[in-house]
Amino acid sequence: MAAVDALDARILRLLLEQPRTSAREYARILGVARGTLQARIDRLERDGVITGSGPRLSPAALGHPVLAFVHIEVTQGHLDDVGDALAEVPEIIEAFSITGGGDLMTRVVARDNEHLEDVIQRLIQLPGVVRTRTEMALRERVPHRMLPLIEAVGRAAAPAR
Repeated sequence: MAAVDALDARILRLLLEQPRTSAREYARILGVARGTLQARIDRLERDGVITGSGPRLSPAALGHPVLAFVHIEVTQGHLDDVGDALAEVPEIIEAFSITGGGDLMTRVVARDNEHLEDVIQRLIQLPGVVRTRTEMALRERVPHRMLPLIEAVGRAAAPAR
C-alpha cells in the first residue's frame, strides 16, 4: 500500500476538484515547487494511487440509461475464460470476482429493458456461465466519489498539533 501523506492528499483533492488546472497552477495553490508537485504526482501514478486522468462519462447521456448489476455463477475452472469473454461485451462497464452468491458481479448498462434482456441472454450463452441473477438500479443515491476518502486519508496523515 502506498503511503499518502498530507501533501499528497491535498494534491489528490486538487486533481479531483480542479481536473483541468495546470501543474504550474496546482503548485502555486499548494505553495510548493512545480518539480515537487510533479515528483509527487509521478510517484502517486507509479504507486497506483492515481489510475487515470480522463473524463468521467455518463452512460445515460450516451443513450444507455438503464443500469443493472448482473451476478454470474460460473462453472469451476472457467472464471478466467468467462472474465475474458465479458471484456468483449461493450455494455459491461465493470466486472468483479466476488464472494457470496455468485462468482462474478458485473455493472451493465443498456438502452432500455429489452436491450438489457438481450445482453443478459448473451451472457447466459457464454461457455462456463451456469446462471445469472439481475438487479436493476432505480436511482443513484451516492454517485461515484473519492473526495471524502481523500479527506479522511489526509486527516489521518496530518501531523497532530
